[in-house]
Amino acid sequence: MKPPAYPRLRPLDFQPVYHQGQSLWLLRDPLQLTQQQLVFPPALATMLPFMDGQHDLATIHARLCEQVGERVAFEVVAEAVAALNAAGLLENGRSAQLKADLLHAYRSLAYRPPALADLSYPADPAQLTALFDSFGGAEPAQLDWSGRALVSPHIDYDRGGPVYAQVWREAATAVTEADIVLIFGTDHNGGPGTFTLTRQPYATPYGVLPTDTAVIDAVAAAIGPEEAYREELHHRHEHAVELSAVWLHYTYQRLGLDPKPMIPLLCGSFYHFMGNGSHPAQDELLMTALDALRQATAGKRVLAVASVDLSHVGPAFGDNFIMDQTRRQQLHQADEGVITAVTQGDAADFYRQIANVHDRNRICGFSPIYLMLRYLDSVSNGRSLAYDQCPADPDSHSLVSICGLLLD
Repeated sequence: MKPPAYPRLRPLDFQPVYHQGQSLWLLRDPLQLTQQQLVFPPALATMLPFMDGQHDLATIHARLCEQVGERVAFEVVAEAVAALNAAGLLENGRSAQLKADLLHAYRSLAYRPPALADLSYPADPAQLTALFDSFGGAEPAQLDWSGRALVSPHIDYDRGGPVYAQVWREAATAVTEADIVLIFGTDHNGGPGTFTLTRQPYATPYGVLPTDTAVIDAVAAAIGPEEAYREELHHRHEHAVELSAVWLHYTYQRLGLDPKPMIPLLCGSFYHFMGNGSHPAQDELLMTALDALRQATAGKRVLAVASVDLSHVGPAFGDNFIMDQTRRQQLHQADEGVITAVTQGDAADFYRQIANVHDRNRICGFSPIYLMLRYLDSVSNGRSLAYDQCPADPDSHSLVSICGLLLD
């Protein structure tokens, strides 16, 4: 396959791996357009930043030689670019066709299959129920709560299980009474300020959670189908909505109820707002989407869910410090300030606290929580049920913080 003249790399994740004592970089495609995986030695990987669509192969070859300080055969560059192209890792006609084919296949399914079943949790419903019961999911609720919204983790169940159990246990009455459930989830690979829909219902080991296509169609019509579905493929493997949706379905199952419609909403990054001095409250697409969502759900009893984690700190996330006891306490204080803003329904203060420090704690629930609060418009009362700091590396030098909140 002939390499493109001006190659442009698609957005990828770069993960360090070790093979036969050699340090390598794994190029992971978040969209998984093909099953091919490529690894690059660090020296060869120095050419990747120049693959921006502005440099031809000759220039990329020259830059690589400069970076490594020696002459590298041109064929090495040409073959590497050809391999990237074959794997669908370049932004061009080939990857566009792969995306189109995958999207067609995804939309042809009767439902969105559970991507993490038998990977992150049991696919067998009886085993799944036993796991959730072991976290305390079936214990009696302490509150007769029937409020409007909750915040749930989306971390893996091994680390977050008890927090999931506490918040979903206390939300049982609200789940029972809701006509429709909206799950605002973090799109970890989402573009700036995206609000991504899908008409596909989500499946769990308990069956299929129905969706309300009339509501989805109303929002898509308001912001335009191109914007609404531009990143729909992200729904295929994104875990943020899925991991809370499974707990939602477990709750219906435990109560012996047929599930009500659930609408999955993936929310992209807010980083650009902090970078250019703008604000999501002035973003036409986002505010139009929320207005349309309010209108489409008016008259329904809605339970809104932010499926999110909080801070991501420590060496695993690029920090040059470990999370010792002092830093853990400081993180808890910072998280408590953000949590208080949420329980007070103060979207402006929530945004301000994170933006003022340029999201240095990497709160991946930034956009879903903010958008959920703006959808709710006001909160009369909120309470914090649970908080935890979960290890993110074998030595617990890095942490992910999570919480469980109820909002009236």
